[in-house]
Amino acid sequence: MKVRDYECDLQGVVNNANYQHYMEHTRHEFLESLGVNFGQMHEEGLDAFVTKVTISYKKSLRSGEHFRSALRCTMCAPKLVFHQDILHTDGSFAARGEVECVVVENGRLTRGEFFAELLRDVLPQDEK
Repeated sequence: MKVRDYECDLQGVVNNANYQHYMEHTRHEFLESLGVNFGQMHEEGLDAFVTKVTISYKKSLRSGEHFRSALRCTMCAPKLVFHQDILHTDGSFAARGEVECVVVENGRLTRGEFFAELLRDVLPQDEK
């Protein structure tokens, strides 16, 4: 991805909130690659919610800079935990994050079955 001018603050670096946007975009792209459509999920009574976000900021990104956003995930039922990195092109960390998500079905917290089924062929056996 590439940093856009409006994502930066007065110091000329990416505003902290935008790292969370980058991470969210990466999670959505990942889940979409597995066939998840959030609109369709909602119509079926399923909603995914972020329950916790922790981000450590390392080395600021600047306007025009290209970067890579990467993730891996682990199941900790009922949560799916995303471990996410925002990396400079040289591989150094701009930010590291951990995002916990759950699925609610018709207003009730599930035990994580949706994520477990979705990731059945993606996660190593010991992370299910």
